[in-house]
Amino acid sequence: MKNFIRVMKALSDSNRVKIVKMLQHKTMCVCELQSALRVAQPTVSKHLKILEDAGLVKHNKDAQWVNYYLSDGENSPYASSLLGNLRHWLEDENEISALKERLPMIRREDICGS
Repeated sequence: MKNFIRVMKALSDSNRVKIVKMLQHKTMCVCELQSALRVAQPTVSKHLKILEDAGLVKHNKDAQWVNYYLSDGENSPYASSLLGNLRHWLEDENEISALKERLPMIRREDICGS
């Protein structure tokens, strides 16, 4: 039951849901997520930690970049199921549509420097 609650709590925040929806479209670093959400870097990092602990998000390091991407849900059937459903859910929500439109213009090289 703990794993189920952890996943549900991770998705109980609108910014964390937005992060998941953005990561469906591309791998992103903290500075890109910060720019998209318009929140402080520590806030984004906290959200990412919660999503990682729930098995929804993973990261890898590539030189100076830490790239965040969606998990395949291999460690949690709850994360797997919800990630699959979230691919279809909320697509028509105004906030999600607006984020998706801005994603191509959110580039780490422009935000953080290269």
